[in-house]
Amino acid sequence: MHREDARLAKAHTLHPNQRTQQNMQTLSEHLTFGGTQRFLQHESSTIGLPMRFGLYLPPQPKALLVFLAGLTCTEETFAIKAGAQRLASTLGLALLTPDTSPRGAGVPGEADHWDFGVGAGFYLDATQPPWARHWRMESYLVDELTPLVQQHTGLTATGLCGHSMGGHGAL
Repeated sequence: MHREDARLAKAHTLHPNQRTQQNMQTLSEHLTFGGTQRFLQHESSTIGLPMRFGLYLPPQPKALLVFLAGLTCTEETFAIKAGAQRLASTLGLALLTPDTSPRGAGVPGEADHWDFGVGAGFYLDATQPPWARHWRMESYLVDELTPLVQQHTGLTATGLCGHSMGGHGAL
């Protein structure tokens, strides 16, 4: 690792106490465009299951941009396909990419169709059983994940955008 890469990696490392308090686990970490792209998992109190998300931290983050992906996507899709880290690094944007739905809830039929259930949470809170227990994506994003990342990064300026189903969620 080059000296500059080592400095950036150290600057973007979770403090051990923060990791324990937030119950966040780094699944993978990659240095890119002067910043760090991480894929993380935490125990969500809102969803009641482990949830995954991506977080890109540029060298000098100024604001947080939450990107909501479309149907059948995951927390990795935008981060690995769009190449947004280059521009985000230049603009000082931290990028938060949440998964599109709970996974492993055990709801009968949750994975039977590509457009409903796993990979298709629509960023809304379900109101009917058995979906209402775990499919609480709006509450998860607004009340849990975004504040968690804001606390971790110290960023309060936050934007929201998305593509397809994620565009609907951003509205």
